[in-house]
Amino acid sequence: MTVEWLDGPVGAVRRSDKIGRMTDLFGESSSPAVALARKWRPRAFADLKGQEHVVQALSNALTQGRLHHAYLLTGTRGVGKTTLARILAKCLNCETGVTATPCGVCSACTQIDAGRFVDLLELDAASNTGVDNMREVLDNAQYAPTVGRYKVYIIDEVHMLSKPAFNSMLKTLEEPPAHVKFILATTDPQKIPVTVLSRCLQFNLKPMPPALVAKHLGEVLAQEQVACEPAALNLLARAAAGSMRDALSLTDQAIAYGGGAVEAVAVEAMLGTVRRDYLFDLLDALAAHDGDALMTQARTLAERGIAFDAALQDFGSLLTQLALWLHAPDAAEPGVDAERMQAAAARLDAETVQLYYQIALNGRRDLPYAPDELSGFSMTLLRMLAFAPAGVAADRPAAGRPAPAARTASAAPHVAAAPHVAAAPDVPPAAAPAPPAEPAPPEYLAPAASPAVAREPGPRQGWDWLKVVSELRLGGMAKMLADHCELVSQTGDAVSLRVGEGHKHLLDRAYQDRLVAALRERHGAALDVTFEIGAAAERTPQQVRTRIKEARQAEAVAAIESDPFVRELIDQFGGQIDASTIQPLGEST
Repeated sequence: MTVEWLDGPVGAVRRSDKIGRMTDLFGESSSPAVALARKWRPRAFADLKGQEHVVQALSNALTQGRLHHAYLLTGTRGVGKTTLARILAKCLNCETGVTATPCGVCSACTQIDAGRFVDLLELDAASNTGVDNMREVLDNAQYAPTVGRYKVYIIDEVHMLSKPAFNSMLKTLEEPPAHVKFILATTDPQKIPVTVLSRCLQFNLKPMPPALVAKHLGEVLAQEQVACEPAALNLLARAAAGSMRDALSLTDQAIAYGGGAVEAVAVEAMLGTVRRDYLFDLLDALAAHDGDALMTQARTLAERGIAFDAALQDFGSLLTQLALWLHAPDAAEPGVDAERMQAAAARLDAETVQLYYQIALNGRRDLPYAPDELSGFSMTLLRMLAFAPAGVAADRPAAGRPAPAARTASAAPHVAAAPHVAAAPDVPPAAAPAPPAEPAPPEYLAPAASPAVAREPGPRQGWDWLKVVSELRLGGMAKMLADHCELVSQTGDAVSLRVGEGHKHLLDRAYQDRLVAALRERHGAALDVTFEIGAAAERTPQQVRTRIKEARQAEAVAAIESDPFVRELIDQFGGQIDASTIQPLGEST
């Protein structure tokens, strides 16, 4: 045995001893660590997550032999475009034949996985944008494959090619040699010329839903034997924003940050996200109209080094979940603290939640223009406090969902919540709104005086037509027909509806059938509905809603005109009230 000696500053050292010490210091060089995003990259269609619509189409095409010469894969970063292209290349060149389930063990499959397959050319269009690069690729396309069945060209970020480069590939892309397949991938298909789009079979890969990403991360970490918490996986899934590659990269970072474990507290600190407790504390301070507590929470976030842009983003996400809790509890995120969410829903109504959400969005947009981030964040919270309707918490029911009864006094314009004072001398007293003395229907819901009223039958039997129409699942012209129908009578299963002369064109047989089907679905299959044309008594749902809107507008204008502060401004400055700019609370412009 020959031993080779090396001369060094500390004397002669055997090469074998030096190599042994390097192996001990740096670990076994034959098995280096691989990032999770590379290690767990799918190798077959069955391993691809969240893209079943694309997998099914390509699998059927491969099985039936209906292959296209050019494919375009679009979608955001990290959803599997390049991975899908490599799997498709294996399907086309597997030694078992063209198949949707490549063997993965033949020389073609293993070489494609290792990136050494000579007939698979991957081109990065971001660094090869010129026409010369494209011509070089296309010149080689005419030659037959060296070892495979097809020559496969994968062009990533194809939208980065220059216009001359696109033009140079048009003819080859339209009529390529039989042994050539093009697979183009891009995150921005709008930048690709339509002449290229029309020559490709396009598949749009969807962003991954957070629940699917969290489930996949859990499976990966179980295989890696890394301890994890479900809450931490949910945080990583939301931070990935639909990208599985980003989720795996963040998981790698979380493992390193947590010392071999993925815990929620460590992930929150790593991502700079705001804990739910802090967000709920902000909601409680807003609901209590406690400005001091609100500013204390803002300073607490600043002391913990949390980015205020992320804080407003997470606060907007919480308000979204709160709105779902109020309107559609089944669609709300199951991981949210149910007790605190119910408590917040009991103190804030739907309108206030929408107001806070809009202010949070605008505050996040304006944050770069603030003197500093803390000032911008604080002003956003104070803006929520300043514009919140007074007395919201006192008017909320105790349940976690909004009260089903129609709003009465709370539905009045926001300006009407001010203490009532007598109208100024130059305002007619009749303009002031007079609240009803008893819970009888308001006067503006009654039909206008006309000859048609005298011909109507007595009181309606059983049905509140306005409520019935609002509960029907209708759209388009059938919905318009229902809105312009007046209930003449309803006795048992016999229903008679009247349409005015001005809307008789809506009595198309198809629209009638859809309206009758919706009524029977709601009130029984034995329902017998008849239609007639005549002079309406102004009781159609559309007319009732119009009168309600006009009445609310009149109340809002009267409330503004009778407000003492407004009257004082008019008297001192000689101003005038522009009634067209007054809007009742809860109505959009």
